[in-house]
Amino acid sequence: MAVDRPLDGRNIVVTRPAGQVAHLAERLIELGAKPVLFPVLAIYDVDDPAPLQDVAIRLDQFDWACFVSPNAIEKSLPTLLASRTWPPGLRTATVGKSSEQALARFGVGKVVAPQDRFDSEALLELPELQAMQGKRVVIFRGDGGRELLGDTLRQRGAEVEYIACYRRDKPALDPAPLLKLWSDSRLDGVTVTSSEGLRNFVEMIGKLGQTWLKKTPLFVPHQRIAALARALGCHDVILTGAGDDGLITGLLEYYHDHAA
Repeated sequence: MAVDRPLDGRNIVVTRPAGQVAHLAERLIELGAKPVLFPVLAIYDVDDPAPLQDVAIRLDQFDWACFVSPNAIEKSLPTLLASRTWPPGLRTATVGKSSEQALARFGVGKVVAPQDRFDSEALLELPELQAMQGKRVVIFRGDGGRELLGDTLRQRGAEVEYIACYRRDKPALDPAPLLKLWSDSRLDGVTVTSSEGLRNFVEMIGKLGQTWLKKTPLFVPHQRIAALARALGCHDVILTGAGDDGLITGLLEYYHDHAA
């Protein structure tokens, strides 16, 4: 194995949505791996854009805007900024480096975000979001999703409004290429970056794939996903750091320790 290609020849499943896969796939290729693209979430525009268009007009009425993911940013900011600038008095919060970078691309700076852990729990621990009595908060997210952020801010006295700016669905993909790699003992690892994505993946690969998955190294960037994976019977769950960089570091460490 070449030193500069430490993942040489390894087939690694990448389950990110199609529009978010490029960076991780490119890094894997640079390290010698073969990314196997199998998106387990499809991201679509909402059927009714009226609520998003309406809140664009009312942005000045809010004290805080919270974005739960890069998808929430990519699917809301073009509409929000179509005919106006970002209100200078509107404070912005999000989770994750990728979300901060996405906001910066739209010219939204001075973002409040956790720096160590990247989830709603970490965001809610920040001092800026403690004294929320009387604050008006708009949360941009996908359809459904966790209620923790809004519920906690309401408990702290905030008035919270949710805006669904995208919807998620399970893609209709043929798992045969994955099953063939598994049957040939050539599928080396799987990366999954959300609990919903893991549930979709398990459903999409069927009973045979589920049997193989339980024996395959599964790399996840959050404890909540790891707990779900173990509850589903996965035996080799590797908790990595956050984001693509965390996944890459986890993969490198694991295969360095398990080199043939």
